Amino acid sequence: MSTHRFRIVTYNVHRCRGLDGRVSPRRIAEILKSINADVIALQEVLSIANSSPEADQAVFLASQLGFDYCLGNNRRVRGGVYGNVVLSRFPIVLEKNFDISCRDREPRGCLQTDLRWGHRILHIFNVHLGTAFFERRQQARTLMNILGHTSLGQTRIILGDFNEWTYGLASRLLGNHLVSADVRHHLRRSRTYPGFLPFLHLDHIYFDRSLKLHALSWVRDKSTLVASDHLPLFADFTVAEEPR
Repeated sequence: MSTHRFRIVTYNVHRCRGLDGRVSPRRIAEILKSINADVIALQEVLSIANSSPEADQAVFLASQLGFDYCLGNNRRVRGGVYGNVVLSRFPIVLEKNFDISCRDREPRGCLQTDLRWGHRILHIFNVHLGTAFFERRQQARTLMNILGHTSLGQTRIILGDFNEWTYGLASRLLGNHLVSADVRHHLRRSRTYPGFLPFLHLDHIYFDRSLKLHALSWVRDKSTLVASDHLPLFADFTVAEEPR
């Protein structure tokens, strides 16, 4: 039985608007190239079809990386789509966007992307939870219903911007069923927001026990400090391949 490693990253790109006020998907693309992940989960991406790279961000980033992509439409902005994006080196075999919005709050989504990785299917869930306490509680329960679907295999990864810096309901529920990529065990600093002076840990990765976490890190350099208000967090995994 052989094993292979893959890398996945979560990154809230803030519409590719940096702290210097510039909208630069090209800068985000260069950061992602340097991380060299196989699967990329982005939040706060704007895509206005057939427009400039600054506006059609998902298409531009996918073309720069040479990846397949799918886009979760959480709401319309300037006639375009705004939401979560998954970019993948692996073939995409299924994509589905779940509405996890709460009444009177900003629309939110969970983008499921199933990827063919060798003889397995990786089930990737890219989420961006709300900023209000009771909003996240409701969304946490919705996420558990989504993750508990009987047709899913046991190679699930849920990651993204959880907007949860304390051990709240989302952390507890997910932690009861999945393994947390706990940054405190891998990094000297556990906070990823805001990038220039991080004092909150909002970005998380949870995964099934069939996966083995080998490394967890985030990128904090001159580029990431200004490219967005978050820092990219990435993880390296292996999983045993089933024999043919």
